[in-house]
Amino acid sequence: MATSDSSASDIYNEFKQDVNMTASELEKWLKTDESKSVGQDSGDGTSIGHKSGEHIIRILHKKKADLTSDDEAHMHKVHSYVSRHLGQGPHHEEDVETSRWRYSLMNWGHDPLKDKR
Repeated sequence: MATSDSSASDIYNEFKQDVNMTASELEKWLKTDESKSVGQDSGDGTSIGHKSGEHIIRILHKKKADLTSDDEAHMHKVHSYVSRHLGQGPHHEEDVETSRWRYSLMNWGHDPLKDKR
């Protein structure tokens, strides 16, 4: 990793806990219409979450020692997003499995249904 202090190690561990999808699961998910149906546009027609998922895949393919400061910053962003979004939960009338809430989290590498298994 770009830095060697304990905070860098902490964010790496938090990221590994938050991202419970494999790189191949995330790659497959990002190709679906459901993935593309949620999220805030980043300005070029692709959602911020979708771009985040693409960055997460690149991070997952790297060795810890090869992570850059940009990767570390993104791991912080992922941790903040997943933590905040999990606290919001879906609307109780929604089916969690097909909720926009779940789809959005999955774009960020976290499938909340995996926690239930």
